Amino acid sequence: MILLVFVTVLWAFSFSLIGEFLSGQVDNDFAVLTRVLLAALLFAPVTVWRNIPLPLKSGIMLCGALQFGVTYLLLYRSFSILTVPEVLLFTVFTPLYVTLIDDALNRRFSASALIAAAIATLGAGIIRYDGLSQDYLTGFLMLQVANITFAAGQVGYKHLMAAYPLEIPAWRSFGYFFFGALLVALPSYLLFGNQDMLPASALQWGILVWLGVVASGMGMYWWNRGGCQVDAGTLAVMNNALVPAGLVVNLTIWGRDEAIVPLIIGGSIIASSLYVNRVLRQLSHRSQPVDPAG
Repeated sequence: MILLVFVTVLWAFSFSLIGEFLSGQVDNDFAVLTRVLLAALLFAPVTVWRNIPLPLKSGIMLCGALQFGVTYLLLYRSFSILTVPEVLLFTVFTPLYVTLIDDALNRRFSASALIAAAIATLGAGIIRYDGLSQDYLTGFLMLQVANITFAAGQVGYKHLMAAYPLEIPAWRSFGYFFFGALLVALPSYLLFGNQDMLPASALQWGILVWLGVVASGMGMYWWNRGGCQVDAGTLAVMNNALVPAGLVVNLTIWGRDEAIVPLIIGGSIIASSLYVNRVLRQLSHRSQPVDPAG
């Protein structure tokens, strides 16, 4: 849980840096490729190349391709179609996808996780709802695909690490995550990248290095490791904690004009969803029948 909270704060600052210094100024595909490449270079020297099951290697690569590669390419593109409030609003459905994908992999239905995720979605929606543009459908569908791939990546990684326990530390195999993302980001840049929109200042390059090494490299690892340590309901809820955290950063650092009342109400609802998830899970465990033979 501590890792998820820490990364939420880290990504809240990173989101502001993208909006202030990169969006509309640096090519989206180049920005994503740079983040992926730097993260891959960070983990490559410590990656174990042998004695790791092939299904685990390929599975982690698939998670990286989905959670980092596809998600970020779609997210960056959505800013050219939607307003910032719309982008934030349409990402609040991620907790629902986390819950549903986790249930599907476990072949069960978890009402507590779904209820907690729905409450968190409601809270984030209250914070960011301020009207929709007429041409929002394309952007909405684009972001739903991004939400699904982001959810599938983190849930998939959680299940992979449970199915293939290793004696080596998890960070020795996490490089495959970024190698998988690179298989998506590199072709996208070669096909769609705009070389006339490369970083033009040392500040922009510095931000890309920070985003690649810290926010992407360490952040993605810490987030996925944190996801392995909590239940699906908590993981789903934490996916929406970035919304209030990002708004707080905008208010305190960049002085953005955000509505305080929706922020307080929505943030409180998101926080309460963690409590609801814990209570419902405890009640569910208590109601389970006890095996007389056990």
